[in-house]
Amino acid sequence: MGTALRVRRPLVRAIGGGQSDTRQAAWFSDARVSDASPADAKASAPAAGLGWVDLVLIFIFMVGLYTNYTIMLSSKVPLPSVPAGIAGLILLVRRRNDITPRALIGFCAIVTLYLASMLCAPDISWLSRRTNGLIQLTYSLAVGYALFLTVKRAERRQIARLFLAFALVIVVGCLLENYGGLRPVSDAVRNALYRKGIYENDLRDLMFYNRVRPKFFASEPASVTFCYTLFTFIWLVASPWRWKLPLYLGLVGLGLFAMPGPTLLLMLVLLLPYLLFLGSRRNGRIDAARFLVVALVAVLFSLVALLLAKTLFAQRFEAITSGNDPSFFYRVQGPALAGLDIMSRYPIAGAGLSGEPVIEREITNLYLRSSYYSGGWKVVSPATELLINYFWLHWIYLGFVWGVAMIAVISGWLRVLGVPSAAFCWVTWAILGQASGAYVGPTCWAVLFLAAAACLLNQRTAVAAPAGWQPAPDEWAPPAPPVAMA
Repeated sequence: MGTALRVRRPLVRAIGGGQSDTRQAAWFSDARVSDASPADAKASAPAAGLGWVDLVLIFIFMVGLYTNYTIMLSSKVPLPSVPAGIAGLILLVRRRNDITPRALIGFCAIVTLYLASMLCAPDISWLSRRTNGLIQLTYSLAVGYALFLTVKRAERRQIARLFLAFALVIVVGCLLENYGGLRPVSDAVRNALYRKGIYENDLRDLMFYNRVRPKFFASEPASVTFCYTLFTFIWLVASPWRWKLPLYLGLVGLGLFAMPGPTLLLMLVLLLPYLLFLGSRRNGRIDAARFLVVALVAVLFSLVALLLAKTLFAQRFEAITSGNDPSFFYRVQGPALAGLDIMSRYPIAGAGLSGEPVIEREITNLYLRSSYYSGGWKVVSPATELLINYFWLHWIYLGFVWGVAMIAVISGWLRVLGVPSAAFCWVTWAILGQASGAYVGPTCWAVLFLAAAACLLNQRTAVAAPAGWQPAPDEWAPPAPPVAMA
């Protein structure tokens, strides 16, 4: 008991500060210090902030997510998002003392279970490809975990300012590309960085958006809008500013003006998990009455997103509903069809990690039969281009049984790491998965870990202690000192 008290008091002092923070207590709804080991409690305590080295490494990590720059380690083993991987491995070394035994056991258990799921998948002849997928997945989990350990040590305002700066750099860069003559420079850099996957369908942009969308050094406009959405949302969650929601909505409008694209409407949909799982909390726990109120507000924002899609992107919305938009089909509609079909065919273990070639013929036939698929489209190859949605890839790779099991195990690991709401992390991850693929790549897991770290920062000072609170005698109270005998 004495050890728990020594952990708790510095934690309260570290969180306190400011007029409204003096009443704050430093325990979380889902991870109480008294239930953790001393090493776990020490790791969950907030630090004074990050130094410039950590901030630079986070910047490099985000550049890796933004560019998705990939090199091949061998003819069959790519290293995706190289800057993110390098920065993440350095962060992992820097945070090595923050890795608790329980967290390390959880990480190893997750990787072991992914290995077990591979062995349960059909057609064992594809084991070598699945092994490559497991290597990439382990690398992505490791660097994402290092990012989490680093971000959670920061102050809320520090992370909020950093990610707001990332978002503003993107929007200013897009404005300069549109109106400041930066496009030739951006195109030259893109042609030098990327050997394949460069978006060059400017005629499609002119048809849907009446202008060419900015790429701002990325391989395609979708990368720009995805990262702008992610960075702005992390700012919203981490920021303690009272009026951040109106500014967030303003940033949605600014993004739609500078880099038009339906991905930006996910910014409104992301308000759903934020309001439901964080905004409806009181004293660190979900308040039922408040949950119902914010649920109505969140649904309203989702309806607004649908209305904006029909209004601002009327031509593209019409193309989507009439089956004339291959990009949306391969990112959203097709993977959903494939996910449901594969879970019905292989409910236990799916197609296995990186198992697109195993089911390529089945998926191609499924797409050709879909009413949303146009017979005039060129059949996509290789198989990895058929499925560009990491949310549905989770179910395609693992099937229903292993898919549910992995979500449960990772949720338990997030609880060990002190994350207040695993539901917030997973819903955020699922929403952003509609605009990104590569389940075994760093981007997929960086989204989950960034959401977890931002959630932890958001709730770090959001749990108010009841008036006159005192530690229970059997919980955190120190042992009574010996009484001196006269």
